[in-house]
Amino acid sequence: MASVIGKTVNGRTFYYLAESARVGGAPRVVAQRYLGSAEDIAAALAGGRGPAPTPEHTRHLAFGDVAAVWRVLTDLAVADLVDGLVGPGRGRVSVGTYLALAVARQTVAPESEPGDVDLGEWWSTTAGQRFVRPRIDPGALDHRAFWRAMRRLGPDRRRLLEAGVLDRLRTELTEPAAGPAEHLEPAGPVLVLDVPHFTTYAGPADADAGVDDSAAEPWLAGLAAAVTLDGAVPLTAELYRHGDPSTTAFTVLSERLAARYAGLGGRAPVTVVVDAGQSAEVDFAARTVRHFVASLPLTDHPELAARPATGRRAVDRERFPGVTALDTRVRVAGVDRRVILVHSTALRAAQTQALARDLSSATRRLADLAGSLERRTLHRSREQVAAEVARITRFRWVERVLSTSLSGGEDGPRLRWRVDEAALARLRHEVFGKQVLVTDHDDWPVADVLTAYRARYRLEATLRQFVAPVTSAPSPRWRWTDERVAVHSLVCLLATTVAHVMRRRAQHAGVDLSVRDLFTRLAGIEETVVSYPSTGGRPRARRVLVDLDPLQRRLCTVFGLDEWTPGPR
Repeated sequence: MASVIGKTVNGRTFYYLAESARVGGAPRVVAQRYLGSAEDIAAALAGGRGPAPTPEHTRHLAFGDVAAVWRVLTDLAVADLVDGLVGPGRGRVSVGTYLALAVARQTVAPESEPGDVDLGEWWSTTAGQRFVRPRIDPGALDHRAFWRAMRRLGPDRRRLLEAGVLDRLRTELTEPAAGPAEHLEPAGPVLVLDVPHFTTYAGPADADAGVDDSAAEPWLAGLAAAVTLDGAVPLTAELYRHGDPSTTAFTVLSERLAARYAGLGGRAPVTVVVDAGQSAEVDFAARTVRHFVASLPLTDHPELAARPATGRRAVDRERFPGVTALDTRVRVAGVDRRVILVHSTALRAAQTQALARDLSSATRRLADLAGSLERRTLHRSREQVAAEVARITRFRWVERVLSTSLSGGEDGPRLRWRVDEAALARLRHEVFGKQVLVTDHDDWPVADVLTAYRARYRLEATLRQFVAPVTSAPSPRWRWTDERVAVHSLVCLLATTVAHVMRRRAQHAGVDLSVRDLFTRLAGIEETVVSYPSTGGRPRARRVLVDLDPLQRRLCTVFGLDEWTPGPR
């Protein structure tokens, strides 16, 4: 129920529109909006006659991206799941709230240092403190308290949290008519894949060289993950340290992840995605219980590369514009397999541009080298010149299209070079834009095979957006202990999960954007706080959103942001 109430400040009365409701059986004011003094209200009713007040200052707050991320975090019940596991704490901010805030910050402001998590400073630049309930005071957030809170979320509780989030994801990713909640599975197959370079955890740069501190030594972390075919949404993952092939070989990792997914109650069929660099570890002739989608070296199948473009068909003009494929069967490791030759105009253009850049650099350096030898300003033996030519032409494909020769005698070597146009034409026709995929899924559409193979690159692209290639220690005394690494990887993985859920929701609503473009659009939905000078009471402030374009208005609908939009709705 709405009513107008007055408050007297310094002898003047100011009015508020109050919304009342019964809370715990008793009437309570649950929301109120400042209206102003009697004169302000009269002026507004009269059409605002008189000079409009001049704003004192304005402040811009992040709204769209923060609100959309918080919506998904709320739907996945991340904070509630954590607080249910660790119980009530003595701090002003719960453990679950700290984790949700860290995930939100990692998603919308990943450039911040992971160790010195200054959540309070970041939270004060967002509109979250206006619409998140219960309200989170930025002054109550402290990075030391964050790490103390995370110590309560030990390995066993993190495992239970993972299972709880997976249950929520099953509901998110499954069609409504799929059945009882306990039998829900993500729509479509589950993919197991490997991101070999998650990040490198680096110790402090000025650590004492004489101190034997293994926690300060840099180490390369990889990430094996189980994701959905639809949207590459992470369901479970395992961080591993490179070094021991017996535990980090791809075949070992994929089996461990499949078992981990099954241990969390997953029953969807698992398909292992094998990158070209990992295909040597896989025995394609073996009969295994795991399905697979893999990439094969194009050079192993020159007969496919030479096939004319007329044999290829468009894959899916909407999902994969400019992509065609030849769906056929060949013998792989002595076994008849389904093999798909994929051609992408975008990949071909990128490879052509890369070769042109590298070829330009190589020919310029060869011309300089040849000129120096001709003028005898550079004295090198034939072997030294040959080694220098090899370094110059080491770029991918360059040595295939550059023909070089050395001549000369006692007066020193002479260098001649030319671009082999015939070799360049063969490269463009037989190699550029092409990939060879092999799978035991004989019934899958080509579009699903390609989606499965590209899932790793989609996941890796998002991780690169949220996680730096090198995650440095923020201070000389900081050490990347196993517990801190586990918390950091948990935050980054949850951020990736939230981002991919958001992209999937937008895509299913007809807005097909990459994760980066989606967040760029949402970040443009800012909230502006316009502050007016005091007229004897509390200074007035008005909150408004910036002007939105049609796409941003659609995104507000997709993520239900209208509920949290400031001002009249």
